[in-house]
Amino acid sequence: MKSRIHRARHAARTLLALAFLPLAAHAQEAKTPNGLAKATFAGGCFWCVESDFDKVDGVVSTTSGYIGGHKKNPTYQEVSAGGTGHTEAVEIVYDPKKVSFETLLDVFWKSVDPTTPNRQFCDSGSQYRTAVFFHGDEQRRIAEESKKRLEQVKPFPQPIVTELSPAKEFYAAEDYHQDYYKKNPLRYNFYRYNCGRDQRLEQLWGKAPK
Repeated sequence: MKSRIHRARHAARTLLALAFLPLAAHAQEAKTPNGLAKATFAGGCFWCVESDFDKVDGVVSTTSGYIGGHKKNPTYQEVSAGGTGHTEAVEIVYDPKKVSFETLLDVFWKSVDPTTPNRQFCDSGSQYRTAVFFHGDEQRRIAEESKKRLEQVKPFPQPIVTELSPAKEFYAAEDYHQDYYKKNPLRYNFYRYNCGRDQRLEQLWGKAPK
């Protein structure tokens, strides 16, 4: 069942990619406004990660995209084929006066399965690996401490395999991927439920507070 869902999702996204081929991914060049900061997380399907972080008070914007690979200006077709080394990720611009990087990390851990290498829920391949791409030494220190602390208190026996890496060039995904959960709520909710994301998160972390 999961493999059929994955194939259907991949086919749908590929058709969208072909339809919007002129809107290929591009490197983000905009600088972070004064007083704001960036965080970059990979947690499987970037539609879901974007949706999760848009709910966090203090998050100013989220952008779905690709990071961690070796090819310049990758397209969705190239990344989803698994040959570029990139992973789907979300670049978050946030206000440190309203939300800390530590809090964003807490949200991240509880929104992913950090026990599975090169896979998230029904999506498999290195393009779906989990990762924290830190911006600078302070974020690196906080991320390392957060991961170490989580290893000590995690409610599951499996080790945490989430990658911690310096943030390099981030390429925004094609426009049709941005805010997908808002533009296509029925398709998004169908995918998220049938991919088993929230069901697996509840197994790992328990029920999320309302």
